[in-house]
Amino acid sequence: MLIVQKYGGSSVANAERIMNVARRITKTFNAGNQVVVVLSAQGDATDEMLAKANELNPGASKRELDMLLATGEQQSVALMAIALHKLGSPAISLNAIQAGIHASSKYGNARIKSIEPERSTAELERNNLVLVAGFQGVNRYGDLTTLGRGASDTTAVALSAVLGADYCEIYTDVDGVYTADPRSVKNAKKIDCISYDEMIELASLGARVLHNRSVEMAKRYRIKLVVRSSMSEAEGTLVNKEGSTVEKNHVSGLAVDLDVARISVMGVLDRPGMAYQIFSLLAKDKISVDIILQSIGRNNTKDISFTVTKADLRPALDILDANRELIGFDMVSYDDTICKLSVVGAGMASNPGVASMMFEALYDCGVNINMISTSEIKISVLIDAHAADLAANTVHDKFINNNIEIKGRQA
Repeated sequence: MLIVQKYGGSSVANAERIMNVARRITKTFNAGNQVVVVLSAQGDATDEMLAKANELNPGASKRELDMLLATGEQQSVALMAIALHKLGSPAISLNAIQAGIHASSKYGNARIKSIEPERSTAELERNNLVLVAGFQGVNRYGDLTTLGRGASDTTAVALSAVLGADYCEIYTDVDGVYTADPRSVKNAKKIDCISYDEMIELASLGARVLHNRSVEMAKRYRIKLVVRSSMSEAEGTLVNKEGSTVEKNHVSGLAVDLDVARISVMGVLDRPGMAYQIFSLLAKDKISVDIILQSIGRNNTKDISFTVTKADLRPALDILDANRELIGFDMVSYDDTICKLSVVGAGMASNPGVASMMFEALYDCGVNINMISTSEIKISVLIDAHAADLAANTVHDKFINNNIEIKGRQA
């Protein structure tokens, strides 16, 4: 079989952990498999490099930041090759250029456009373990670009699709996908199986175990995706087409996203095309908008509120300020002390009690709701960030205690 494995930064944070992963890779290889390994930068290496750059120049160019940050993954694959050689395992490390990973030119958040697999295939035919630097690609100018934080997952899935891998295994410091972040929700349970759609929602809403674009790609190419711990032999979580077949499990999990800011544009003229003007201006600057709420209107004006990431807050405010006369509004306010709490589940569409139960839980713990957004498989609310842990634990326990169970292995 051909197996693609991805190991996160915590799994290769130091020499001891690198050797631990090297032994795991060797075990898979010695079982008769071809193995491609994608690695992230060690531990907090990316944050440390960003801190060094910021110390020199807080306004560093995104191109140079990508040149800097791409070295983290290149160190990881080279060190892993060195460790594997010590164990007697044949291995070769490749950066994005050598692995033929072509990406778009948006520095800091590029997307994989295509992969030329010839080098990787040739190395596999030579019976080598192929170690590929995650998180990076090469653009049309020959520059290294990075794919966004957590995107080594996407590198692994993309390689799985191009190489026709039998499995893509994502190794982290937790033993699978949980119904909530076990570091902040004490009763969180491990999920044995979850659908692509549910996992995409959880990943997009703040669950940090998988990069959302990696799950979207896995769904598109039907990649068998398994999330496991690099520290144990636990079975992990399978992400597939169907997910759980237990009909009573209306909710798959809960996610909290702290990287949220709300912008309110007050006194917008109540006429056709005003929302289009606002959001088209933001779109031109690649600013993504999430939850949107528009008031009914008063005195021929409306208020439009929406959320962006905290990194996009200042650019969005600058765009609105520069186009105040064009749009025609009274004032803009913002709040960056909020978070987004979401529950996700494929069975929610046919169970209207989920929404009322979530709102009841928030009422029980005295947490006020600022905005609400719903879809067929998720309910999201904006709440004050300081109440995130309290709200997450209360909502999670509410579903368990009322037997509208969150998917997962029972304790």
